[in-house]
Amino acid sequence: MEAATERSAERRELYGSSRVAPSILSADFSRLGSQVGEVLDAGARLIHVDVMDGHFVPPITIGPLVAASIADQVHDAGGAVDVHLMIESPENQIADFAQAGADSITIHYEATPHANRTLSAIREHGCLAGLAINPGTAAEAVRELRGYADILLCMTVNPGWGGQPFIAESPDKVARLTALVGDAAIEVDGGIDARTAPEVAAAGASLFVAGSAVFGTGDPAAAYSEIAAAAGAA
Repeated sequence: MEAATERSAERRELYGSSRVAPSILSADFSRLGSQVGEVLDAGARLIHVDVMDGHFVPPITIGPLVAASIADQVHDAGGAVDVHLMIESPENQIADFAQAGADSITIHYEATPHANRTLSAIREHGCLAGLAINPGTAAEAVRELRGYADILLCMTVNPGWGGQPFIAESPDKVARLTALVGDAAIEVDGGIDARTAPEVAAAGASLFVAGSAVFGTGDPAAAYSEIAAAAGAA
């Protein structure tokens, strides 16, 4: 019980500070552990895991086994595994990802009619609960779920593929969300790099998911550090 309480406090401290979260969606999976190690050594403490099912979004990506394969490495470095479920009926997968070592699990508002219940289930499994909204979903949609989510993820591209261009209106949406989410951290995902991160940071975001801008470069550690510095993040 004491260890679990300590781990929960560590998670909240990590997610409560300004952080860049490299997304392994863009990593070279033939050397995933090595690339994750590079960004951890550079200071990353949130590693983002994008899960897609071929239904909610067209691509199919990874599942609990991949999350589990890096969980010990991330935890040993004092970090957290930030799972983002871009899948239909996410309530059916919460237990598997929690068991795989997820520290936070984010579901999409658009993916389930039972967002309130699913967010509660994520917390019951010992993880921080995240709620994501697509670019076409109004910021006000999250109002009724205030207090049920620890993280509010604002998609700054349409979900499904890495490397998409940042949607220019995103900072305005992030600013509207800051008045609606209470104590939840605002995370942004899509087209985040050293140019766009400061724009959403100024609007109120504190967690910055970066995939191709980190792992799509020849030097992920240097790319991570550049984005973190631009965003004023750890």
